[in-house]
This record gives sequence, structure tokens and C-alpha cells, in this order.
Amino acid sequence: MADKIKDYSTKYPKWDKSMKKTHKILVPDMLPWHFSIIEEVLKLDGFDIEILHNETRAVIDEGLKHVHNDTCYPCLCVVGQYIDALKKGDYDLEHTAVLITQTGGGCRASNYMPLIRKALKTEFPSVPVVSVNFSGLEKDSSLNISLKLFLKLAYSIFYGDAIMWCYNQTKPYEKVAGAADEARAKAIEYVVSKFANGGYSSYTKITEKIIKIFAPVERTAEKKVKVGIVGEIYVKYSQLGNNNLEKFLLAENCEPVVPALADFVLYCIINVVNDRKLYGRGKTAAFIYNLAYKLVHGMQKKVIKVFEKEGTFLPLHDFEHLRKCADKVINQGVKMGEGWLIPAEMAALAETGVPNIVCAQPFGCLPNHIAGKGAVRALKNIYPDENIVAVDYDPSATKVNQENRIKLMLATARENLEK
Repeated sequence: MADKIKDYSTKYPKWDKSMKKTHKILVPDMLPWHFSIIEEVLKLDGFDIEILHNETRAVIDEGLKHVHNDTCYPCLCVVGQYIDALKKGDYDLEHTAVLITQTGGGCRASNYMPLIRKALKTEFPSVPVVSVNFSGLEKDSSLNISLKLFLKLAYSIFYGDAIMWCYNQTKPYEKVAGAADEARAKAIEYVVSKFANGGYSSYTKITEKIIKIFAPVERTAEKKVKVGIVGEIYVKYSQLGNNNLEKFLLAENCEPVVPALADFVLYCIINVVNDRKLYGRGKTAAFIYNLAYKLVHGMQKKVIKVFEKEGTFLPLHDFEHLRKCADKVINQGVKMGEGWLIPAEMAALAETGVPNIVCAQPFGCLPNHIAGKGAVRALKNIYPDENIVAVDYDPSATKVNQENRIKLMLATARENLEK
């Protein structure tokens, strides 16, 4: 038995940098808003990247075959996308790899690698699993990212946030159907051209241009219910994970409000600094991460100023304000999974005219249930008008049941809007 365990944990195909020239890398569509840019940035750097867009029930069924249903739902979705795609026979299995991101935190997402390897082992034993992380995990299978590429990916996150933010404030009110989608495509094309031809680091000018692309879209003055989406990082953004939640809200004549991905990045950075203050850990790491935090937060503040100056769209949240919001509800030492970020976002949304919130929770995500659902009562004590529904996403939950729960929340939201 011990030999079998040793064989399983050490004998698997490993990624090395020479494979960059020979392998196609499949990536689950975890961040639809941002991956449309990041995919092109990686291609420009020489990687053969393909974002998977298979989102049928077959994906979930494949996940259930290979991942125990007590494991968190995002893992099941990710593994299902890999297996479903590989089974279609469209790829040279000797020259194909799959990629997963890891934060290195206490969430089970940090342990996806062995689960994915186990799922691939029987049918696709030659396919290596590649890790993108900055925590020192999986050193024998990490994607080699240069400092220059790392910075490009950071800029991509800001540009993806800006496009998402403008689109969601445009699409529900567009007078001409499809105008917002045309603006989105044009904005993505413009950003990618900046990475291809230079000038990608001029983030204030690029943000200004993104706003100018969306601003001319004619919009109605109709007041609509605004609905914030918070929760675990995967089901918060992934269309597969949340059953196309944003599209559903748009169909319900609502404006979806999705917090920026940059907030999650800043959350991961500042937690290392907080570890030093709260637990006395990692003096050197805290110093480096504190510098990184000041740099990234400084960029965020400048982006917010661009939105404020232009005036067409409401600006994104300032992360320092999110931290102050968190302190009203929960200690910043609570950092497993999305931890204190979830109640912080719910509080910030309430303070900016978005009291209606869907807290998306994947089955098996204990930190999310505690810091998300568990903080609702405390939040309502502070913000009595907050209208929150916690929705579980798992393989057995039906889309109809999930949408009915959200419709009940929307019925209250519409009554409050009329008042």
C-alpha cells in the first residue's frame, strides 16, 4: 500500500519550460472577463493557450466521475472541463497540458493538483498539470513566468476589471441591443493591441480609452435593481460555476455589480502583511508584500480617479475602504478562502447603493459559508436595508431552484426600489 501511495505522489508527468514550444495548455474558464485578455497576453509571450468554454451538463457529470462530491464544487467543475475537453479527441495528448492557479492559502484549491493528476492518470497519463502560483508550490511543475510577463498579467487584471465595470453599467440600459457587446469587443481589441504593439503599461490612459469606448453607448435613464455578486472566487466569476448568474440578472432586468478581481489580488497580498502583525510570521515576506501592496493599491487609486474624473460610470471600490468595512464585521485575521473579503464587499456594496446581494457559495467551501453566510446577521444589524440571499452551487442543486431563490430576493428588491 505504501509503495502505491509513493508511486502516485511522485510518478506523474512534470511540466518543464522546454514544453512551452511543444505543448498546448488548456485553461478552465475561471475568469471570463479577464481571461479574454490574459489568453492573448500569454500567446504573445509564446505560450499556446486555449481557454475552455465547454459548459454543458456533461462537464459536471465528468467531474462527478473523477472528484468525490464532498470535495468543493469548483474543483469538480475544473476537472470536468479538462476531462470533457480531452475526451473529444481534438488534442494531441502527447503535447497537451492543463493549467490551474493556486493561491497557497488554506483553501482546498491549493490542493487541486493531486486531485487533477489522479483524474487524468487513467485515461490521459501523458498530460502534465501546470501550476501558476507565487507561493512556492509545485516547484517541479510551475509555469515559468518572467517579471515582465508577471507585470503584463497584473495590468491585464486592471483592464479586465475596467471593461467588466463599464459593461455592467451599460448593458442593462443600452437603447440599441448589442451596443454594449460591441463596445466590449472593441475595448478588448484595443487593450490586446497595446500589449502587442507597446504602451500596455500606460494604465491611466488605457483606462480612459476603455471608458471612452463605452461612454457613447446610448443608455436609458430607467432605474433598475442593482444586484451585487460576492462569494468564493470561482463561482463569483465563472459562468460554469454560477450557472450564468450575470446573464440571468440581466434577463431579470437588473444591473449586476461584480467587485473587481484586483480586490482579491490585494486581499491575498495584504494577508501576508497581516500575518506579520497578527502572528509575527515572515518579516522578510511581509516587507516585500507590503511594497507590492503599495504599488498595486497605488495603481488602483489612480484608476479610480480616472473613473471619477470622466464621470460617466461609478468608480470601483477603493480597497482600503473595503478593509475598513471588514473591520466593522470581522477581524482581518480571518483569511481562509475569501475570508474577510466577502463581508467587506457586502458592506461596501451596501454603502454604495447596492443593498441587494447574491452570496455565491460552492458546496464544500467551509470558509465561504462561515465568512459569507455567517456574517449576514452582523451585516444586517449595521445595514438594515441589506437584502442578501446565499445561494449554494453544487452538482445536485438545480438551476431552477437557484434562480427561484434569487427571484424571491429580487421581489423584495423591487418593492424597496418602488418605495
